[in-house]
Amino acid sequence: MKRTTLAAIALAVTAGLGLAGCSGAAGPADQPAANGKTKLTVSVWNYEGTPEFKALFDSYEAANPNIDIEPVDILADDYPQKVTTMLAGGDTTDVLTMKNVIDYSRYASNGQLQEIGDVVDKVGKDKLAGLDAFDMNGKYYAAPYRQDFWLLYYNKDLLKAAGVEDPKDLTWDEYTALAKKLTTTGADGKKVYGTYHHIWRSVVEAISAAQNGQDQNSGDYGYFEDQYNTALDLQKSGATLDFGTAKSQKTSYRTMFETGQAAMMPMGTWYIAGILQAKKDGKTNVNWGLAPMPQKNDDGKVTTFGSPTAFAVNKNAVHSDEAKKFIEWASGEEGAKAISKIGVVPALQNDAVKDAYFKLDGMPTDELSKKAFTPDTTALEMPVSDKSAATDKVLNQEHELIMVGERSVTDGIAEMGKRVKSEVLGQ
Repeated sequence: MKRTTLAAIALAVTAGLGLAGCSGAAGPADQPAANGKTKLTVSVWNYEGTPEFKALFDSYEAANPNIDIEPVDILADDYPQKVTTMLAGGDTTDVLTMKNVIDYSRYASNGQLQEIGDVVDKVGKDKLAGLDAFDMNGKYYAAPYRQDFWLLYYNKDLLKAAGVEDPKDLTWDEYTALAKKLTTTGADGKKVYGTYHHIWRSVVEAISAAQNGQDQNSGDYGYFEDQYNTALDLQKSGATLDFGTAKSQKTSYRTMFETGQAAMMPMGTWYIAGILQAKKDGKTNVNWGLAPMPQKNDDGKVTTFGSPTAFAVNKNAVHSDEAKKFIEWASGEEGAKAISKIGVVPALQNDAVKDAYFKLDGMPTDELSKKAFTPDTTALEMPVSDKSAATDKVLNQEHELIMVGERSVTDGIAEMGKRVKSEVLGQ
């Protein structure tokens, strides 16, 4: 397996732009394959630091010895913009990884992806979590292979030391009270926070939208109020590290949890792979478990939010048929097994996949952790819309002002609505 770096992509795109008037753009997929194999190119981000890609590619090559997968490696922070540039230049990379549904919507609407409804049908529409996000008027231009969602990580030893039971079926009020109870300062002056809320707005806004059944693109955000009051109460009481400190010091959520500085932490399922690896490498000895996200209501139903990751076929792919076969495999049971082995949550969920997942070395096997893995409803972190990117920018800016105390909750929410309606919705 050979990696194509961003420098090679830039050169190919530049050449393609220069030749667009005569013979079309060139890309890495135009290069001949070695040893008589078909070379399938796949765009990825941070290949060395994202083990799911290697797990998928190695497994697929082993099952298909006539295929040689070449990752087109792009810096994670640059990924959306670079893929946009590549597509605009007529790049011929075969498979494009859809990092988020906002970019997917734009590429599909621009006619830059191939329709792959036949692939989705073969895998099974009812088997793929997160598939609805890729429904474009009844057509699919990508298929998800992983589905992340948010739940609650907790330190079993810290809760036990405080004489507290595992955090089962918590409401947000109960969660707040528990976080305050778990906050301690030792004789050495070292503080342990009852919980840790990372600086991302999703821990306030996306969960609020999900549990209130609201649309973040609406321009009406009164439903954010309770969740902001919860977040600020935790911060004011000292039960979580304050937003300003976390942002200015670029605090790592992994460090907060893995060093025992936080007893609880709302976070996405992607972190499971990270903590399993940290335990394996001896970098942490935290005794951890999973619980469902705290809920607005105490009706026993669990609603959370998440986001799928998918593969799509480039409109200009050199090897379209091979690309579709790869996506069918990656989104299906074999691909699900490949990434489950390293702690990544697949989009395809069945009893066999779930059983294999909880047999991973270091994975908690208690019933509460298993329950956390099967929420009743997983809403999209951000709606699929051509308005979402602009709305996200406004909401991020106003979120920061509220969390550092420069705006009150009431004024901040009002400003969000005013700006989204005028700057994004044109109202």
